Amino acid sequence: MIPQSLRPGRYPRLLHGGDTPPVADRELTAVSADESRIHVEVHGPEGAPVVVLAHGWTCSTLFWAAQIRDLATDHRVVVYDQRGHGRTPAGPVGTDRLADDLEAVLAAVLAPGEKAVLAGHSMGGMTMMAASGRAGFREHAAAVLLCSTGSARLVDESLVLPMRPGRLRTRLTHLILGARAPLGPVTPVSRRILKYATMGPGSAPDRVDACARIVHACPRAVRVAWSHVLGELDLDEGVRGLDVPAIVIGGTADRLTPIVHAERIAAALPQCLELARLTGAGHMTPVEAPEAVTAKIRELAGTYLDVKEKAA
Repeated sequence: MIPQSLRPGRYPRLLHGGDTPPVADRELTAVSADESRIHVEVHGPEGAPVVVLAHGWTCSTLFWAAQIRDLATDHRVVVYDQRGHGRTPAGPVGTDRLADDLEAVLAAVLAPGEKAVLAGHSMGGMTMMAASGRAGFREHAAAVLLCSTGSARLVDESLVLPMRPGRLRTRLTHLILGARAPLGPVTPVSRRILKYATMGPGSAPDRVDACARIVHACPRAVRVAWSHVLGELDLDEGVRGLDVPAIVIGGTADRLTPIVHAERIAAALPQCLELARLTGAGHMTPVEAPEAVTAKIRELAGTYLDVKEKAA
């Protein structure tokens, strides 16, 4: 069942894409290793270079609206809802489940041996790290974009609370991120809280509102379950195993995954091409700075997909 907040007519208004989300050319269901059913959308022309986008915690395919609108003109853009988010039913959680689901999506939309550029925001980037050693990932990943993400010590290094680092700040941050209180409807107060915690101070009101509506649509039980996974995250080994060309993006005003995470990941990746620091951006970089994020995806696709196809 589609949550009421995600049904037609109740989509968030996106400043950079119009009043309604992009309409998929095709929808399908990928079946994961534990039989979980993953909602997948395909946008853009068949036969075009393929880009796969994985969203983060408490988000959905709606988060990528700006990238879909731009890239789908000349790319085949695949987006999917992580389990429990958007139109994908809830199920068991964990980093292995993230990897299982990504492998299922890749197998469902790509031919054997077909390559794609994979871009992940926040938990979507962690999905790439978790899947880096999987056969399905290695078969299909031409290059990756890791956007506003981290591999470990997320709660310890979070800057959501303006306190000195230490055990007290870590404990309180755990409580806040794992809070069981319902978010309820979007209000002026909730928008201000979300902007402070997840977006840069200069974020446009329309984009703050879009993010707030997407986040508030995430079911409370799903939000809490995944918060526990993120609180115990340790994917450093997965970063070291991510042996494909990679670009890392981080916002300098990111409080959830501060820029230190992007720096650490970039240093550990076997084939890091660039660490792009987006000055003044917070955690929601694909919405806050859509042109910059889309440009990096295009750069990877143009280098590692178009060139190979022309040379074949």
